[in-house]
Amino acid sequence: MAGRKVRPKVVVIGTGGTISFDGRHGLDTYEYVEFGERHEIGEVLARFPELDVMAEIESVSFRRLSSSAVSPGDWIDLAGKIHEVAVAPDPPMGIVVTHGTATLEETAYFLNLTLKTEIPVVLVGAQRPKNALGSDAGPNLVNAVQVAVSEEARGVGVLVMLNEEIQAAREVTKMSTHRLETFRSPDLGMLGYADPDGRVAIYRHPARRHAPDTEFNVGGLETLPRVDVAATYAGADAAAISAFVTAGARGIVVSSVAPGLVTPAQQEALLSARGEGVVIVQSTRAGSGRVLRRASMRDAGIVAADNLNPQKARVLAMLALTVTNDPERIQKMFDIY
Repeated sequence: MAGRKVRPKVVVIGTGGTISFDGRHGLDTYEYVEFGERHEIGEVLARFPELDVMAEIESVSFRRLSSSAVSPGDWIDLAGKIHEVAVAPDPPMGIVVTHGTATLEETAYFLNLTLKTEIPVVLVGAQRPKNALGSDAGPNLVNAVQVAVSEEARGVGVLVMLNEEIQAAREVTKMSTHRLETFRSPDLGMLGYADPDGRVAIYRHPARRHAPDTEFNVGGLETLPRVDVAATYAGADAAAISAFVTAGARGIVVSSVAPGLVTPAQQEALLSARGEGVVIVQSTRAGSGRVLRRASMRDAGIVAADNLNPQKARVLAMLALTVTNDPERIQKMFDIY
């Protein structure tokens, strides 16, 4: 008699988010945060027995947070939890992290820059609670496990899996408030698909450096250096930038108007902050394209964020400041990560 096929082991770490919620009823797809019920990850996984067909699933409760409540301290703790799972006596073939979609991209990019394991790590969320009509929670979880145990997921960094689309942590961003196809990678596009036939089809690999081949090590840290984001818009003055400096910011990312410009009042405040040793990173609110480092930026020691959006640029700036406050060294980091 043939032996039973051995299923690969996958650890699913729960951090909260929409995927952990039940709304009041099947049509509650936007007020569930206020009126619904949040569940532990074990209860979430039990809702979808299809997962057990694919893998031996082990759940690990980490947090039960809305993604708007996730902090840099949570990122550090989550990286520690993933490392703990990765070095266990019986390590999994893949690790899935459930997360709210609002800040999922920031957590994913942080892990992409800090994890020191070769085990594939896939972040997954949902746009609708798991009991909602047309919920994407179950399919997204199944696809995330499918990707996490695949050979194709190895060596490409931390991945994001929703809507059957595999995205790179560095490039993906949330672009719609409620649509299921919310996650997109502007300019460069997704990496591939997790298809119903069980195949994981990846068509390109990220060229930028990623976990575990990075210089960042957050082990032993409790928090990260403070970096704030200042928005540029018509008539923006220096108030926000000055307040960030007063609050102790070690870095400021500017969400500038494309192709990377700020108002005169902001420019004066940024140069003053730079004179006080604050690292300035110029990103853009456009959502597409690189910020090029003009001569005036080089002369002032202002870092260009490449094509990272402001929230991703903030993540890299925070980590860079754990290594150095030299803007030229930090610029090199933005050029390779």
